[in-house]
Amino acid sequence: MFDRFDPRDRDRNSRWDDGIYDSRRNDPRDRDEDERHRERDHDRRRDRDHDPRDAFVEGLDLPRGLEREIVVDERDRSYELNGEDSRTLATVGAFRVVSESDLRDPREAGHRHLGDQGLIRRVSLDGRGRVLTLTERGRGLLECHRRDRDDERRQEFHAGVSRPRELTHDASLYGAYLRAEERLREEGADIRRVVLENDLKREYQQWLQELNRDRPDSDGRPDRDPREIEEWAREHDLPYFDESVHFPDFRFEYELDGRFRHEDVEVVTDHYRGGHAASRARAGFTCYSCSGRKGGRPFDPRVAEDFI
Repeated sequence: MFDRFDPRDRDRNSRWDDGIYDSRRNDPRDRDEDERHRERDHDRRRDRDHDPRDAFVEGLDLPRGLEREIVVDERDRSYELNGEDSRTLATVGAFRVVSESDLRDPREAGHRHLGDQGLIRRVSLDGRGRVLTLTERGRGLLECHRRDRDDERRQEFHAGVSRPRELTHDASLYGAYLRAEERLREEGADIRRVVLENDLKREYQQWLQELNRDRPDSDGRPDRDPREIEEWAREHDLPYFDESVHFPDFRFEYELDGRFRHEDVEVVTDHYRGGHAASRARAGFTCYSCSGRKGGRPFDPRVAEDFI
């Protein structure tokens, strides 16, 4: 009538404790649930501590903490920076111009502090806000604190406004980066650097003129045929059609699953019409509109609702 109980079974079965059996102990489903809780807690801590600007200070020997420290440039001029200041300087330098409203911590005092030290300059944006840009002194400070100046994948930094008539457009690039960075980070990617359109075009122009260097008889015109140009575009993973190389607003490089990859981004506005809009769509760039809505599909100029 009673099941036979052997005390030795208590030792053989770890689910027995003081003669009481708990069917929940050592249940693999509980272990899986505990693991999921730990993973969620880890993700929350990672998201809380993550700053999308960290990619731009990765190769710099600059303060990262809360307290301001003395930093000296190559001319022995002293500045006081903390981690927030370092991230702001590097991010503004990477994109050339950044809207104050797009920065993670748009502290008036922090930006004023950098401006008072002559490292950044504020520029009015059609009366609707302000953008930040580095001064030459600010760019020089970043350059002299690089860890490895010979790194081919180093982040380039820029100072000043290069295209005043396109300031609104250029100031929106960092906002597009934030949306793309969030999407890729959810996939497990680590952003390494951004390369602006002008940097890509400069490399292209240097290649075009390479054969003309040190030639006194050169007329300055590129000595490259269409086949060579198309091959250059293919090697740099840039679209080539209509006998032209097409460049995105910026390219950002990232590492995912142990491989280096890149994505080309274009910011579209209401002024994209006709042939220009069609070429952007044909190029296959990941496009974002200035309206702030998310997306990752190529821009289709034929349908206004497909503005991403």
